[in-house]
Formats: sequence, C-alpha cells, structure tokens
Amino acid sequence: MQTATQPKVIIFTTPTCSFCTTAKRYFREKNVRFTEVDVTRDQRAAVDMQRRTGQTGVPVILINNRPIVGFDVPKINSLLNIK
Repeated sequence: MQTATQPKVIIFTTPTCSFCTTAKRYFREKNVRFTEVDVTRDQRAAVDMQRRTGQTGVPVILINNRPIVGFDVPKINSLLNIK
C-alpha cells in the first residue's frame, strides 16, 4: 500500500509581489504546506532560484524540485494532483 505524502513545496517570493501573495493564499486554501523563501533577504536563495530556472522574477514555485515560473494554477494543480 502506498501512502500519499504531500510533495515538497518551496515558493520564492518578495514582499511586494502580488502574485506571490495570491499563490500563498491559494496554497493555504488548498491546505498545502509550503516553505517561503524571501529572495530580498536571502541572496544565496536568489542565486539558486536563478540557476535552477534562469528567472529573476518571482514567484518561482518548486514542487518536488520541479520549477513553475509564475502563479500557474494548471501546472500547480497538476504537480500537486489537485482536481
């Protein structure tokens, strides 16, 4: 029997990003636990985000290390298996 564990979710944000706020609200509404990383406070994380995705804009969401650039609900739902 396979147990369903939630994928690891990390969201790279900035304090002024409205799409970041919307994404965090969406995760809370769907009871998805996530780790938030503010790239304005963590330069190493900002460099890591850019290395992984080629992006400097936020939000960048990692679901089990698979990057989603922007608040892309269909991709989020697909990777989290949300109907």
